[in-house]
Amino acid sequence: MKRPAVLLFALALALTPAALAADGRRLYFENCVWCHGDRLQGVPPTEGGGPGGRAAGGPRLRGVGEVAADFYLRTGYMPLRDPFDTPKRRHTRLSDGEIRGLVSFVASYGGPRSPRVDPRRGKVSTGLTIFTEHCAGCHQVVGEGGLVTGAKAVSLEHATAKQIAQAVRIGPYVMPRFSEHDISDRELDSLVRYVLYTHDPRDRGGWSLGHLGPVPEGIVAWLLAGVALVAVARVIGEKNE
Repeated sequence: MKRPAVLLFALALALTPAALAADGRRLYFENCVWCHGDRLQGVPPTEGGGPGGRAAGGPRLRGVGEVAADFYLRTGYMPLRDPFDTPKRRHTRLSDGEIRGLVSFVASYGGPRSPRVDPRRGKVSTGLTIFTEHCAGCHQVVGEGGLVTGAKAVSLEHATAKQIAQAVRIGPYVMPRFSEHDISDRELDSLVRYVLYTHDPRDRGGWSLGHLGPVPEGIVAWLLAGVALVAVARVIGEKNE
């Protein structure tokens, strides 16, 4: 009976914030220090500053908190292979435990926690209104993403409820940051619920056309109209022969 108790105690000890932060510190100095500095002060992007002569550089991490560290690591935005690359969602090579350790270490330097969001408290219609006002200009109304000046607005197809809320509060990459004054926590519930709805929207009364917006819809409309006009012209021509 003593051995299981010892193992449980060791497991509990390993999951304490202090132990997670210590493990995260080790991982940080193995993987992140080149770009973010030994005091999380940030490093200006430079060619050849990383291991193996690769480019290195990254922003200051002091004060970004759990919310930013968790978002960037779990979406695969970090680590970047090249600091001059545009961050994009990719499969992360870090395990869940490693991410929790790194997040705990970065959070130990201060900063906000992730917002608590519950889509069940929100309304799809309210979320649509908020999304249209603040987000659709870049991400399109169904979250398929698009091109903006100097960047690409990512698709929200694979974003989780927590990641959507985190992105709203931190404003990753070129996305603007929305505070609680801009979008309240209750409005955030509705916004998240709407974005989750766009993952599998109900396309009643028409074709989805990949949810890419008015351009493919216009192309299809012109093609159908062209076929109809050719058919009408042919019928008129046959009658006049």
